[in-house]
Amino acid sequence: MTTETPLPVDARTTRTRKPGGSRVLSALRFGALALGALAALVPFYYMVIGALQRERDTSLWGLLPLPGNLTLDNFTEVNESINLLRSLGNSLIMTAGVVGCTLVFGLLVGYALSILQFRGQGLVFALVLLVQAIPFQLLMIPLYVMVVRYFNLADNYIGMILPFAINSVAVLIFRQYFLQIPKEIFDAARIDGASEMRILRSIAVPLVRPAVLTAMLVTFIGPWNEFLWPFLVTKNADLQTLAVSLANFSQSNGTFLANPMGAVLAGACVLAVPVVVLFLLFQRHFTSANLGSAVKG
Repeated sequence: MTTETPLPVDARTTRTRKPGGSRVLSALRFGALALGALAALVPFYYMVIGALQRERDTSLWGLLPLPGNLTLDNFTEVNESINLLRSLGNSLIMTAGVVGCTLVFGLLVGYALSILQFRGQGLVFALVLLVQAIPFQLLMIPLYVMVVRYFNLADNYIGMILPFAINSVAVLIFRQYFLQIPKEIFDAARIDGASEMRILRSIAVPLVRPAVLTAMLVTFIGPWNEFLWPFLVTKNADLQTLAVSLANFSQSNGTFLANPMGAVLAGACVLAVPVVVLFLLFQRHFTSANLGSAVKG
């Protein structure tokens, strides 16, 4: 029977004691992350404070929420000028249309590029990658001529939605998730007589729900904050999105107010609220979906 030789006291204390260097490194890392988070939150904080100020204060004291200079009149004034609910509704209609088209076409194209086999499949995938390298501003003039002059879709929701109906990022997300599904599942469904659309609807889509949520969140922010394209195709104020209405308000009616910048910041707060709420509600799912895609990739 063997007996263990007890370790010296110095060796045991060295093993259990945490090195001081790692604590300092952790503190520095936490401080850097906290500083970065504060720097990222400062613009949002300034936007909220500026929207609540009765008189604009550009000094450092203006960053403090002084009770005597806080009011909700800026929200009332901007609402009377551009009708926030109507503009929000227009933004929501455009964004919902873009997200819906992105999910539908992204699922179809991603399924075709990952599960089906056809001639020219590699070329189509290369074109999808190439689209990401082409800036939207380069295509804006031909798109404007096509949508407004040929299709006559000016001052129309379809005209606002059509250029963003297909998102190459969503196609890549769905293709990556479909590639992780064993092909034997699809082969078994085909043997049972299921069509490709039935396989996509009943088998493939339920298996890639994290990808659907990820594509929805990634796609939502773009059309919600889009300004240039709705500004070009809409001249009717009743159809303009909130971003366009705020720009027109800052150039015209905003100059006649006591605090025009406060009114613009109030509208910006209203524009940012849905995005912040959506992120807070789906943050856990969005993070887990991103991590899952990174591991699978």
